Amino acid sequence: MDPRQRNRDFTRPTRRAAGLFAICLIAFAFWLPAAMPASAQLMGPAIKAELNRAISEAKSESLKKRLKDIDAYYAKSLYSPIWVTGNRPNAKAEEMVDALNLSYEDGLNPGDYDAFELFAKLGATTTEQLADLEVHLSTAAVSYAQHMNSGRLNPSKVNREIVIYPDKISADTILSNIRKTKTLKAYLRLLAPHTARYERLRQTLALFRRIEANGGWTKVSSGATLKPGAADPRVPTIRKRMIEAGTYNGANSGLVYDAALVDAVKRFQDQNGVTPDGVVGPGTVAVMNITVDDRIKTIELNMERNRWMQNDFAPYHIFVNLADQVVKLVKNGDTLHAEVVQVGQPYHRTPVFTDEMEYVELNPYWNVPPSIAVNEYLPKLRKNPNVLAPQNISVMSSNGPISASAVNWSSYGKGNFPFRLRQEPGPGNALGRVKFMFPNKFNVYMHDTPAKSKFDRTQRYFSHGCIRLHDPLKMAEYILGPEGWSRAKIDQVVASGKNTVVKLKHPIPVYVVYLTAFVNKDGSVWFREDVYGRDKILADALAKVRGH
Repeated sequence: MDPRQRNRDFTRPTRRAAGLFAICLIAFAFWLPAAMPASAQLMGPAIKAELNRAISEAKSESLKKRLKDIDAYYAKSLYSPIWVTGNRPNAKAEEMVDALNLSYEDGLNPGDYDAFELFAKLGATTTEQLADLEVHLSTAAVSYAQHMNSGRLNPSKVNREIVIYPDKISADTILSNIRKTKTLKAYLRLLAPHTARYERLRQTLALFRRIEANGGWTKVSSGATLKPGAADPRVPTIRKRMIEAGTYNGANSGLVYDAALVDAVKRFQDQNGVTPDGVVGPGTVAVMNITVDDRIKTIELNMERNRWMQNDFAPYHIFVNLADQVVKLVKNGDTLHAEVVQVGQPYHRTPVFTDEMEYVELNPYWNVPPSIAVNEYLPKLRKNPNVLAPQNISVMSSNGPISASAVNWSSYGKGNFPFRLRQEPGPGNALGRVKFMFPNKFNVYMHDTPAKSKFDRTQRYFSHGCIRLHDPLKMAEYILGPEGWSRAKIDQVVASGKNTVVKLKHPIPVYVVYLTAFVNKDGSVWFREDVYGRDKILADALAKVRGH
């Protein structure tokens, strides 16, 4: 169940419960002045006064809004306290402060929630001190709960290339649930993503922090490039580093760079975004010497990204990790098919977004994007109007196809290009033999490509933004199988060369993400180079809001 649905269910009263609550509230109003201690009678007005003070002194608009939302909640409950019982902070307050102090377990910073200051305030005794604790702790609790549920930052404001909009749980819902629950920490855990992907990162974060506390990883010295079979005094150190990385469990002796250690280094290279050739050169040594602290920071950034995604993954979906350059077809948590892909070049970065695959097109036309038509083909057409013919590209006007040689191309340019360039189906088509459409404003989709050799590269950032598949017919086989298409039928249509569109009866959600750190089911930890620079953008944005 989606945690937001749980939150809604958690706060939805029955009519009978609502009626009983109204009766109890009336009774409470008559009982309050006579039965409550004098100090407790002052808590409501004191909390209200403290909220007014906090709102007037708020240093940012976001904090002021949060406080106003909190004030609206307290007003509905006659400013009765959550964290104070009688004349002292209650057990729930102690549990909340403890949770804030442990927020680092989810890659958050306890200092952002004044965890240590709030711990000191648990000694409050006067009405004013207790009101201060009440407001301060509710403010921290709402902030922490919202960060756990949907992230520290609004992703679309961090980077325009990240077009996802996580739902933020309201202060009213958070405080209402906190007031009701008897298991506060269990409720708070419900707010975090309920995905194995997030939990594995969380466990790895704890492991890496223990490694950091114990002195970090072994440092490998620089030296001549080490190739398989060679002897080198650094081999024992490299062997130890591979044991630490979890890629080697063989004997720990000798100076020869033997086959077992070569295989371990290849696995390490693969898991860290280095070409897995088994050669230990300067690049591989540099990656071996990345500090555990740097890796912890990368994990924390990717936990934030996972919180943005929340739990919105359909049981059957397509998952594209741009940083890993891999696409997976997933059903009920199991990967049915996975393959490497090519994604946008650093200056044609593929955005992060979610959409639905609606149809598959066999033997597709390639409608050349206007930007490519103007920026890349128009200069060539000005020099040679016949340049399009060898590529089987037609010039289309509003009235249909026209001859490229009949156009004075020097008369046209950016903002003045009333033509459409269309490449006909065929073996040389830029989209290959099949494309998978999930219509979106970015004009990004998955497709085949004639440029197969580039799939052997470790870094596969070659496209104009679309996602090029290594084995698109295999993907088509999996996707169209439930639609009644066999592989033989797909191959037959492809061989015919006829443009054929297959509309899916059940559209498939597509999640395009950017994760530079992830942990597989076997516990292996994987890191990818931040080619798009999105780690730095996110880290800088988090640093700016630290403590606010």
